[in-house]
Amino acid sequence: MATLWTRWLLSMLLANLLNCLAQGPPVAPSPPECSIPCGEKNNCVDIHCNPGLDPRNSTEYSLHWEPADSEERQGISGNTSDWIIRRIQFKRGKLRVWVRAKNQYGSAKSPYSILNTEHILKLPPPKVASHQEFFNIYWNFTCDDMDDTCGLFLRYCDVRYRTEAEQDWHEDEDEDDLSYTMDDPQPSTVYEFQVRCACGKCLKSDWSAIHRLRSTETAPVGVLDLWQDCDITQQGSDCALTWKKLPPTCGLILGYEARLSYNSTLVLLNVSTAEPRGLLVCEEIQCHLTSSLKDVSSVSVSAYNAQGATVPSYLTLPIPGKEKTDQAIHVEMNEENLTVSWDSPSQPSDNLKEHVVQYKQVGCPSGQGFDWVKATTNQTTALFKGQYKKYTPYQVSLFTISHGSEVHHISSVIRYSLEGSPSAVPSFKVFSIADTQVTLFWESIPLSKQSGVILYYQIVVYSGVHRQTVHNASASPQHENTYKLEHLNPEQNYEVRIRAVTAAGPGANAIAKFKTKHREDYAHRILPTVLVVLSVVVICFVIALYSIFGRENKACLPSFYYKVPDARNSHIFKNKHMISDSLGWICIPLFEPHPKISLLEVVEIRSRVFKSSLEKASDPEGLTRPVIGDECSQMDSQDDKREEAVPEECHRADHRYGREEYSKMVDSEEERDRKEENGGDCLSSSDEDLSMSGYEKHFMPTVFELRV
Repeated sequence: MATLWTRWLLSMLLANLLNCLAQGPPVAPSPPECSIPCGEKNNCVDIHCNPGLDPRNSTEYSLHWEPADSEERQGISGNTSDWIIRRIQFKRGKLRVWVRAKNQYGSAKSPYSILNTEHILKLPPPKVASHQEFFNIYWNFTCDDMDDTCGLFLRYCDVRYRTEAEQDWHEDEDEDDLSYTMDDPQPSTVYEFQVRCACGKCLKSDWSAIHRLRSTETAPVGVLDLWQDCDITQQGSDCALTWKKLPPTCGLILGYEARLSYNSTLVLLNVSTAEPRGLLVCEEIQCHLTSSLKDVSSVSVSAYNAQGATVPSYLTLPIPGKEKTDQAIHVEMNEENLTVSWDSPSQPSDNLKEHVVQYKQVGCPSGQGFDWVKATTNQTTALFKGQYKKYTPYQVSLFTISHGSEVHHISSVIRYSLEGSPSAVPSFKVFSIADTQVTLFWESIPLSKQSGVILYYQIVVYSGVHRQTVHNASASPQHENTYKLEHLNPEQNYEVRIRAVTAAGPGANAIAKFKTKHREDYAHRILPTVLVVLSVVVICFVIALYSIFGRENKACLPSFYYKVPDARNSHIFKNKHMISDSLGWICIPLFEPHPKISLLEVVEIRSRVFKSSLEKASDPEGLTRPVIGDECSQMDSQDDKREEAVPEECHRADHRYGREEYSKMVDSEEERDRKEENGGDCLSSSDEDLSMSGYEKHFMPTVFELRV
């Protein structure tokens, strides 16, 4: 609206300024140009003048003339469409001619123009023809009937030419011949020619009608400017092979030959421009194939005409996923110009052939809103001219091409010719709601609706009627469109608004509401859990220690099991060793799950000798044990004999089990008992007592111990 108002105001000021300038005498006009045009039959009669005035001007103009050598004056006045001096209004000779301008504020006249009526004859323009094979034009023009009027017989002509694509003419003057041959014309190019001629002192004729001539066609030279056009709005976008048309100098292109390489497979396409069959689309400047470049590793394309074909142009397509370096590009863009610049690489590569700068209008199909230029390794700037739409995103990209035709993507940015305010985000949600914090998530605005480069997202939190806080969230893709709000109040209602911000300002809001949770005291839940965990850890630790030391106790008993008998030291097993050593693996476990208890019949014998022997016999640690008399000594002597019978085997067994020989301990105690009793009486025993070994006598309970 402001733009329309500004334009209207400027137009009004300009109109007022013109009105102010018009209020005054007119400006003096230019001198008139006059001639006597002659037809084909040499009917040269009236003088025609061209004042060169603007017919839209409201000033009144009039043509005036008089004889140059007398005071006789004649004049006419009229409108600008009829500036003719009739033959009856002048005499042959010299005339003085001028133009007068007049309005309500005054008048002004042009400088004089002196005309010789015999020398202002203008003959009709010549007619031009040509020879195609020699690229030569010729024309007819004669001065035979003009000798008396124009003076000596002298004919001269001017020739001018240009190509169809050019605006300006190239001119060759004073050609005295009636033909013209052009040297080294561009092949397969259409040229336009015009000719004008004059005789003697008379005026030059008007330019002839344009005559067109096409030069000889040759085989096209050069290579195609080959590139790829990719749709950037889709993930894993597809690409189309595109190239720029050859100039007209390459002749009439009949078709294109393309070779597509799918790894080790080569596909050949020959597409005619006259019958493309839906495979080729050509616009004013570019052509592109409609077939997909998916899985294509390299391509080559050549153009051909009736005389030959161009050298194939090769291109190795970039591998998807191999992205960018850190080299940045700088873009300046308005509605008419796009300027791209970049920094030279810090370490130039000898393999670098050229740079490619392209722009692509987001959302356009292949071949539309797309262009590219190639720059040498010394260039760091590229310029595009065109009509760029407002509020429309354009992706600008920089590539490099190696001498091996390999393409590498350097960098890409999104730019706008004119930025506007963006639309609202498509979706705005709140999740992970806690008592003092929440997490916000929103979807990105599509490129087609952003209207500008999003600088950041503005988040406004309303916690009451007059309370609000503002947060700025980054628009970088690394933040994944999430933001965590912290330091909130428990059980509080909140309203959150989010909007994108561009250089033109903030866009529309998206709103979400939520309520924080109640703050819970987790101490009474955490403490029992911690205690249970610690208890489990302690129990596991104790079990681990027990399992470690428990295994060791099976092989070596600790010190608190003092003088616990080992069955392997019994004479029973020593006798067994004399038979076989195969029971050396027997080991008495510390804890027998189902012990077998032997029944012992105890017979009470009351005797003074037994009582006295019981009082005297005790071990060094104060443990009382029974002392048996002669029969016991006999049995001990029998034990000693058995011990002497198997000394080597007992020694081997004791050494294997790593224990002190039990018989040594028993013998030493029995010897001490003999010395104390010194041949005293001993209790009589049954026949079973005679067969008891030292192991049983030492560790089996006595009658006294059982009674106690």
